[in-house]
Amino acid sequence: MIKTITATELKVGMYVRIPDSWLRHPFARNEFILTGAGQIKRMLAHGIETVTVDTEKSVLSIESVENISHSDKDINPPADWNPEKFLTDDLKEAIQDTRMPKEDKAKEVYKLSLQMMGRLLESPTVENIKVSKEGITSIVDMILREPETSGYMLNITSHDFYTYTHSVNVGILSIMVSKEIFGNSDAHDMHELGAGYFLHDMGKTKVPQEIINKPGRLNDDEMFKMRTHPYQGYKILDKAGALSEESKIIVMQHHEREDGTGYPRRLKKDEIHPYGKIGCISDVFDALTAERSYKQALTPYEALSLMKEQMLNHFQADIFKSFVLLFSK
Repeated sequence: MIKTITATELKVGMYVRIPDSWLRHPFARNEFILTGAGQIKRMLAHGIETVTVDTEKSVLSIESVENISHSDKDINPPADWNPEKFLTDDLKEAIQDTRMPKEDKAKEVYKLSLQMMGRLLESPTVENIKVSKEGITSIVDMILREPETSGYMLNITSHDFYTYTHSVNVGILSIMVSKEIFGNSDAHDMHELGAGYFLHDMGKTKVPQEIINKPGRLNDDEMFKMRTHPYQGYKILDKAGALSEESKIIVMQHHEREDGTGYPRRLKKDEIHPYGKIGCISDVFDALTAERSYKQALTPYEALSLMKEQMLNHFQADIFKSFVLLFSK
């Protein structure tokens, strides 16, 4: 798709076409992929006000990755959803239904999970957090018990980047990877792991809505405020009496990176718990495969390729291999 935007909206990775004569701008060609912020500054310095962007030829650059972990859509569920009731009972009924075809069951459980998380993020009260953990426990049990159903869920995850959609997607992905890595070991409380992964972004409810809903790159001040969300999530779960050790690790570490460039504490390598490393990989993958107003969704293969080729220093290699193996199955 071809669209016209102002030069101030440009992002690294966009394929741009400059409408002016080749002699009137400082670039060797009239159309090319933006590979660095310096090119954008040169455009602005030379008075280029508008350009056209070919979204099909645009690619996501590693420079964009840090700025895609926030939503460019409302944190709340769509207005036509009924927020009066958590659907935990319906969710449990769907999970326990042994007669429903596996693919239909996956779609129903996924839909009800989205509604539950949407309601929770709209109203993150102590009681609602406790009720949601019951629903998450049921989902985790199903993933562990029914690999075929959970496999269908992996394939139907939505590419709309609402915060509640992202929360469910990361929850499903992370539990499936944890199952792949930890197997049937009783050394890991999978229910609490599930709660941590599904609730990892609770702190975004404390970040100003104009930042959550801003399309595209955040400025330094906005990024600083966004980076408070791990600690804000920690405080919310602590107040609710729902902060297990697993949840604490996941909420606080899902943006830490293997090379020490993450946040909030710039931990690296063995300073990051395996639970946090799993959450980080799932979080980035879901953000890459989400549709945004300023970028097309990558396919799972494209996202995994980008993560391997440009971001592998952010992840522990063995855990990333297990993540890739999940999709190869």
